[in-house]
Amino acid sequence: PDGSGYDLLERMAGNDAVAFPPVIVYTGRALTRDEEQRLRRYSKSIIIKGVRSPERLLDEVTLFLHSVEASLPSDQQRLLREARRRDAVLDGATVLLAEDDVRNIFALSSVLEPLGVTLQIARNGREALEHLAKHEVDLVLMDIMMPEMDGLTAMRQIRANRQWQDLPIIALTAKAMADDRERCLEAGANDYIAKPIDVDKLVSLCRVWCSRQ
Repeated sequence: PDGSGYDLLERMAGNDAVAFPPVIVYTGRALTRDEEQRLRRYSKSIIIKGVRSPERLLDEVTLFLHSVEASLPSDQQRLLREARRRDAVLDGATVLLAEDDVRNIFALSSVLEPLGVTLQIARNGREALEHLAKHEVDLVLMDIMMPEMDGLTAMRQIRANRQWQDLPIIALTAKAMADDRERCLEAGANDYIAKPIDVDKLVSLCRVWCSRQ
C-alpha cells in the first residue's frame, strides 16, 4: 500500500550496502510487455496467480533454496517433501528423455513415472528429433554426450524449427564445468543440471518448466 513492487525493487537494486537477493514476482494480473521487461531486470521468475500458482511458487522457492535445503531440520525437510507431493503439475505430462545410458534411464523413470509423467525415450539426438516430429511432448530432458548426434547439436536443430522454439529443454551434463551452462544455454537449453543428478532438484525443474507451458 505504501508503494509499488517496481519502486521497492529499484530501491533494493540501488542499495549498495546489501547484496541483491533472488526475487520471485507474484502478481494477481497479467503484465504488459513493458511491465514484464521492466521486472525481468530484477527477477527471472514471474508467477501469475491462478489454480496452480501456489505449487509453482513452492517450486521456484525450492530451486532458490535448494543449496541449503539439506541443512534444514528433518521435520522441515519432510514438510517440503509432502508439499511437493500434493500438487499435480507433472501428473499427465509427457517428457522426452534423450539418454543413451540404461542406468540413467532406469533411475529417472523410477523417479518421474510415479509422479504421473509419461516418459518417452530417445537413445541419441537423432532419435530425439525423429520422435519430436511425430509426437507432442511437454518437456525434453537432453543428455549432452550421446552417440550419432550429441545433445548440443540436437538442441540447435530443435531451436531451428519454429514449431519447437518454445519447447522447454533441460540439459543433462556429465560434469559441472564452468562453461557447461553457457554452452547448453547457447545451444537452446532453458535450464541445466549436472550429473550425478540430484533428483529433487530435477523434479523441481521439471515442474517449473512444465507449469510454464
